[in-house]
Amino acid sequence: MFRFRLVSSCLRRCLHGGTVNQSQVLEQLQLCSAEDQVFEVVGKNKAKLAVSHVACAVGMLWQFQKEKPQMLRTIDFIKSHPQFLTLRVLAENKITHMDDIMLVDMLYNVLRLNVDFHDSLVQQLVSEAWLRIDRFPVSSLSKFAICLSDQYLQHSPLMGCITNILDQKLSSINDARVLTTLMISVSALVSPRLRDALISRADHVLDTTDPLNYNNPRRVVQFLRNIKFSHRPLLEKCNQIILCNIPRLDAENISIIMGLYQSLQFSNCDFRLAAKQRLIELIDSCTDPFSFTKLFVALSPMASPEIREGLENTALLLADELNAQQALAIVEALEETHCRNLSLINKMASVIQSSLHVFKPVEVARVTQALFLLHYQNPELFNKLRNILVNFLQDSVFPYEVTMLTRVLSMLPCPRLEEGVMSRVDAVLTQCNLNDLNTFALTIAKWVRNDPSYRHNTPSKYVRLLQTLNHCGHVRLNTIDRLDLVLEELKYISGEWFEEMLLEETMVTLQRLADQISWTNVPELAIFLTRTNHLCTPLMDLHYLALPLTSVSQCPGCSFDPHLLVLLAYALAVADCFPEELVREIFNINFLGKLDSQLETLPDALNMRIRLRLMELNRAVCLECPEFQVPWFHERYCQQLQRKGNASISPVQQQIHKMLGEVLGGINCARVAVLTPYFYTVDFECVLDRHHQPVAYSEPSTLRISDNGKVHWGSSSLEKARNELPPGAQRVAVDFLDSKSFCKNSHHIKGEAMMRKRHLEILGYRVVQIPHFEWNSMELSTQDAWKEYLKKKIFTEVSP
Repeated sequence: MFRFRLVSSCLRRCLHGGTVNQSQVLEQLQLCSAEDQVFEVVGKNKAKLAVSHVACAVGMLWQFQKEKPQMLRTIDFIKSHPQFLTLRVLAENKITHMDDIMLVDMLYNVLRLNVDFHDSLVQQLVSEAWLRIDRFPVSSLSKFAICLSDQYLQHSPLMGCITNILDQKLSSINDARVLTTLMISVSALVSPRLRDALISRADHVLDTTDPLNYNNPRRVVQFLRNIKFSHRPLLEKCNQIILCNIPRLDAENISIIMGLYQSLQFSNCDFRLAAKQRLIELIDSCTDPFSFTKLFVALSPMASPEIREGLENTALLLADELNAQQALAIVEALEETHCRNLSLINKMASVIQSSLHVFKPVEVARVTQALFLLHYQNPELFNKLRNILVNFLQDSVFPYEVTMLTRVLSMLPCPRLEEGVMSRVDAVLTQCNLNDLNTFALTIAKWVRNDPSYRHNTPSKYVRLLQTLNHCGHVRLNTIDRLDLVLEELKYISGEWFEEMLLEETMVTLQRLADQISWTNVPELAIFLTRTNHLCTPLMDLHYLALPLTSVSQCPGCSFDPHLLVLLAYALAVADCFPEELVREIFNINFLGKLDSQLETLPDALNMRIRLRLMELNRAVCLECPEFQVPWFHERYCQQLQRKGNASISPVQQQIHKMLGEVLGGINCARVAVLTPYFYTVDFECVLDRHHQPVAYSEPSTLRISDNGKVHWGSSSLEKARNELPPGAQRVAVDFLDSKSFCKNSHHIKGEAMMRKRHLEILGYRVVQIPHFEWNSMELSTQDAWKEYLKKKIFTEVSP
């Protein structure tokens, strides 16, 4: 059908010219069903070929290839055919006779047929297109933009012209395919204003497009990934269209979409569940290396152990048929799932080792990292990989490439560091963003520790590099003027260098750009402030002012995934806020069932984190909002955690326990690591009678919850509950608060410690908190001072 339209279009153009010979040639082309037949027609009619014949023949050659699966394409055969050279020569000679549409189509088709970017035909076509670009219809402009992207010209002045034209004609573009293709092509050059305009237009056009065309929303998501901008309402709209098309998607498209979502940190429960089911359905049909690799990468991380084992067995059988890139993709998926299938790992490593010569620099880095994290044991292979990494690094001129190669290189054991590596790092530092600079700081720290001379002093070469690094970091923070860009560069930063050298100045920069805080970036800002554990009151005030803007009412069409709703509710609970509608939504049988299904598709670490937060939320609601009548259903879960946990006591806690024994009049007056109802563990517990005198424990005891939910105090050796405390007696919980309970730059106690205090008080405790900075202060440097401190805390601060 496509071929008929292509030839019919050429035929109409030639008949309009009125030449019978031309019509006959086109009729012969129209009858062709394979490439060799096209070449036969070209060979017999060289003298008669007009520009339209050439364009039609080249177009048909690509169309034949396009209709074949990737593995069956014969592009090398076409490129080497003598008549294809004839077509290229004729096309170059007839460029000025091509109309605008034909010109762009010719460029597009020859690039698809792998004609070299530097070939004179390609160069002449691009030059002619530049001269005519202002009069191109938007459909041809879109196709021309694709051609420039194919040639890695995304940042070229010519792409800048296309960006400007798109800006001018945006309101008149109604074709979703044209618009979304242009959006991807110009994504490297869009300003914040144009970005917002493109998002608005895409949102409008998607409402009028065919919902069965999943490529349009996929391209919108790709645009958002390219500009690193997670616009939740538009993502939700795209996701809804994609969800409707899940039954029609193959493993490749699902894999692409999942990769885009992951880059945008967009996790949608409905999509993951539907994609998982669709991928399972495709298992039996994905038997060739290409489709199986896509299936394995997408399905393996969220598959059940049984399905994952089957995928691994198939991968082992197909291993010898995989190319280098497919083997790399499989190995990375194995690393993601923490695979311990040694036979498969060894086999994939063998395939990779035989293909090292075809890998690009970043691919070598990815291979090395995956095998290293899989704990693959082959010193010979790692030595080869190290040598390749060093050679690539010394020749590289791209900062992102130097960063990745250097980071991975630092994973490997190294008897000595090549000077070429140091000089290459030094050369790119001034071009690096904050995240790259932080990566280099971590890498240099490893080099310093591994240097034999480090035991005596830090070698001067590292000192100079660190000084340059610090300077570049300060310059970057002082010159950056976009909050979204700052937050993007800070997203994955951690480590001592950043905290010691740049954190304070980062807070100054964030305050300088505070007028750019909006509902779209306040979540990232909040995450950064939480992750750094750094109290910055001006930013916190702005954060709380902007937080209401992130509500669902400000994002029409948005919905929270179950696991995100749990995290949101937990965060509110820490702040002593329990919206009844939200609580009832979460503790609903249907919601909890959906949450369980979603957790099966999430990575193990995130799965465990969400389950823990759900338990803590359940506990908080039971204790603080009994009127909601939410049942406590985490007893067994907490018992399992307790069995798995480490009940060891730190040296400081041992010291405090000994001191408490002396202060209270005997070691039997204080208990250690006491388990409470709802499974809090109190560091130390003591009981004071009505006269505030310590009461000795006759035997170890525990707190229990009766069937009716009432709190009872009982001993481990007794089944029935003990009577409650005598009138006026009081249980005291003594908690040591280490540095994790406070912000790093202040003595401001964090929300989790405050919530724990509230809950222990509800359980009947008077809570005494011992901050680490008080216990370890200069004032408390003697035994007597520590004892006096504990007496004051326990006895003097008793409530009247």
